[in-house]
Formats: sequence, C-alpha cells, structure tokens
Amino acid sequence: MTHDGNREEEAFQESGRKLFAGPVEFRHAAETVAALPVESVPEIAFAGRSNVGKSSLVNALTGRNALARISRTPGRTRQLNFFDVNGRLTLVDMPGYGFAAAPKQQVSAWTSLIRAYLGGRATLARVYLLIDARHGFKPVDEEILTLMDRAAVSYQVILTKTDALDRSALSAVLARTERFIAKRPAAFPRVIPTSARSGAGIADLRGSIARLLAERSVPL
Repeated sequence: MTHDGNREEEAFQESGRKLFAGPVEFRHAAETVAALPVESVPEIAFAGRSNVGKSSLVNALTGRNALARISRTPGRTRQLNFFDVNGRLTLVDMPGYGFAAAPKQQVSAWTSLIRAYLGGRATLARVYLLIDARHGFKPVDEEILTLMDRAAVSYQVILTKTDALDRSALSAVLARTERFIAKRPAAFPRVIPTSARSGAGIADLRGSIARLLAERSVPL
C-alpha cells in the first residue's frame, strides 16, 4: 500500500472509531419477515455459524461489553436484532446458522427469516460473514454464500478467533480464504482477520464500515 493509501486507510479507521464511539442503541427485534422494521439508513449485517464468535466481535466492534449477548449455548439468538449506530447506520445481528440441536421447526423458521432478509432488503449495504479461522468454510457457509451471490448482496469475509493461530498458520488460512472467494461474484475481495479477545483487526473492520458509508455518501 502506498503512503497515500496508508493515510486514507488511517483516516477511515479514525472515522470508524468515532462512528462507534457515539451512541449505539438497540432498536428492534424481528423473529418473522412481517416484523422487520421499515428501511431507512444503510444496514450492515453480521452473519455466521453458531459459536463463530459473532456476539463477541460485535461487542468489540462497538466497544460495548454486552451489546450482543454472549452465550455458551449455540443457537440461542433466534431473531434479527437491529441496533442504531449514531443515527447513521443500522447494525443487524443475525441468528447463528447451522446449529442442528434446536427443534426442526425452529431451525426452519430461522432459516426462512435469514433467507428472506438477505434476499430482499434494499438498505442492506453489506453482510459481514464470520468464519472461524481455526475451521474454515463449512458446507452450510457455502449455502449462505451462494444465496448472497444469487441475490447480488455484497458480503465480506471476516476471520474470527485468529489469536488461536500463529503467524504462519494465519497466513495460510488467509491465502486459502482469498482463493475460495475469488470466483464468488458478490464477495468483497479483502478478507479481514480479527480477534475479539486481542482486538486485532477491529480498527480495520471499523475502517471498512466507514469506507462503505462514505461510498454511499453518508456523513460521518
């Protein structure tokens, strides 16, 4: 990256820091398509398999310890949770997918809600798809990727729990992940490695979000 590129990236990271330093408040919860709130400001959604570390990452991103619930019981989140970020952005915490221990009817309802939201939300600017760096992509992740590709929903892969890997292993995972998404039409090409525990990559993620809003002419 050039010197000017570094300065631009640092500027977006600072804009992202300020964005999430402002008020972040719970706004709405939806368990059905009919309960989705009226579209207004741009939305970003966080999706991933159960126990991928989504709640921990959302809490680290926003600098709040309990904004998104953290549970040792996979599949506890059963609804789309909408959070207002400084009046400029809506953050959507999606139910974890791929957890089969819940009743089949419940899993079917969650799956239908996720598919309907991803396929028909005009204000959805980007989905951040979380992948556990220790395990990589699973078939259920590929199903979600295909859904977003078909719906032309922009998404970016975020690797979680990277503190569990050494530098060499992380480099290998990054390379595999980038190759995996290279031919995906709706995938944003840059993969962001993160750790909610160490804080690694959180500034990069905030910068990515700030850049996305700037591209949509949202004042920061």
